[in-house]
Amino acid sequence: MGVLGMERGREQKCWNSELFTLTYGALVTQLCKDYENDEDVNKQLDKMGYNIGVRLIEDFLARSNVGRCHDFRETADVIAKIAFKMYLGITPSITNWSPGGDEFSLILENNPLVDFVELPDNHSTLIYSNLLCGVLRGALEMVQMAVDVKFVQDTLKGDSVTEIRMKFIRRIEDNLPAGEE
Repeated sequence: MGVLGMERGREQKCWNSELFTLTYGALVTQLCKDYENDEDVNKQLDKMGYNIGVRLIEDFLARSNVGRCHDFRETADVIAKIAFKMYLGITPSITNWSPGGDEFSLILENNPLVDFVELPDNHSTLIYSNLLCGVLRGALEMVQMAVDVKFVQDTLKGDSVTEIRMKFIRRIEDNLPAGEE
């Protein structure tokens, strides 16, 4: 591929990213109109993200060739270094591990969902990017991992970074019929 072809590829990716960001903004705006309070909008974003995650995991596994993770630390690495890079073009840092190794934070220096966004004063409790929490929860559930995912810091609310906290709850056992493995 020549230099011109590489430049077109970058432009295409940039357009796709901006189109996604603007489309997501329109979705959140519509949810704010449809629901009376931010808590209901937050729940809808999480629910929508969960449904996306349930389906997205198959695409991720097929495209990334990642095998089964052996522990939560490996899962964190795959999420940050492969999944976020693949779908959002960013690589969050993994920090603040709990002593038991069952909880960590993803720090997003740059959240592409919030480009071009300012929260109005009357939406101070809106978790604008809550879709991401649902995506992570839904995808991990499909690989037998129950997790709690929530935003603890958000640049839209004046924090210096965006922080997503992930906590391992339990491994989900497959309920296979008797005699099958």
